[in-house]
Amino acid sequence: MAYETIIYDIEDRVLTITMNRPERLNAFNGQMMTEMIDAFDRADADDGIRAVIITGAGRGFCAGADLEKGADTFNYDNNERGRKVGDVERDGGGLLTLRIFESRKPVIAAVNGPAVGIGMTMQLPMDIRIATDSARFGFVFSRRGIVPEAASSWFLPRVVGINQALEWTFSGRVFPASEALAGGLVSRVVPDDQLVPTARELALEIADNTSAVSVTLIRHMMWKLLGADHPMEAHKLDSRAIQSLGRGPDAAEGVTSFLEKRPPNFTLGPANDMPEWFPWWEEREFS
Repeated sequence: MAYETIIYDIEDRVLTITMNRPERLNAFNGQMMTEMIDAFDRADADDGIRAVIITGAGRGFCAGADLEKGADTFNYDNNERGRKVGDVERDGGGLLTLRIFESRKPVIAAVNGPAVGIGMTMQLPMDIRIATDSARFGFVFSRRGIVPEAASSWFLPRVVGINQALEWTFSGRVFPASEALAGGLVSRVVPDDQLVPTARELALEIADNTSAVSVTLIRHMMWKLLGADHPMEAHKLDSRAIQSLGRGPDAAEGVTSFLEKRPPNFTLGPANDMPEWFPWWEEREFS
């Protein structure tokens, strides 16, 4: 697929996906959704990519949904998107966040400037969020007469807790990066010129020192077990994963390189070398 609304750039085993509609503060539309989903499909199939960074071109991350349809922006009776299942038009933001949720690569949001609406909720299934001093965040849905989308009613309370999630979504106000940091929405706030270097430093730390298969399993174990009803579910999964990986070449290399005091040379990749029981969860259907 040729991309028009995003930039897909690989350097040093790190993929940077840049939302690229700077003249509209990278406002999200159907084409951007399709292109970002395709980009994640490509990334998962490429074992040369070890981590993904998402950022925005120009002076903003993403200003939310493109409102070019005016009052009919969210009225699917007059603005059908072609994603119907039965009588229900599926939310495009949710299609994207569900795809990010299934990513086999760690995902880092590098938030530059405004990030509101879908520009905020798309970040929630990303694993790490880093913001600049000038970043602004907002779950503005109540001020537009709608509700939070992109499966954020599932993600947000798990990321920041129910009290903070409700305060931000009830009020719909836009808040600064310092408040996002205090509320646990982002892990770091850095000067504008340090945003991408900081994200890349973290991505390269993962790429240079870790097993890709280990990271993929860790990512899915952490996210999928958020819904477990007892730690026994984690114990069962841990036991299976340690047994599977412990007999493989990456585990042998991890121990040997440590004992020999040298950098590891891991060889397994998540595109083809995941354990036979992965994925262990049942795929969910929209119905």
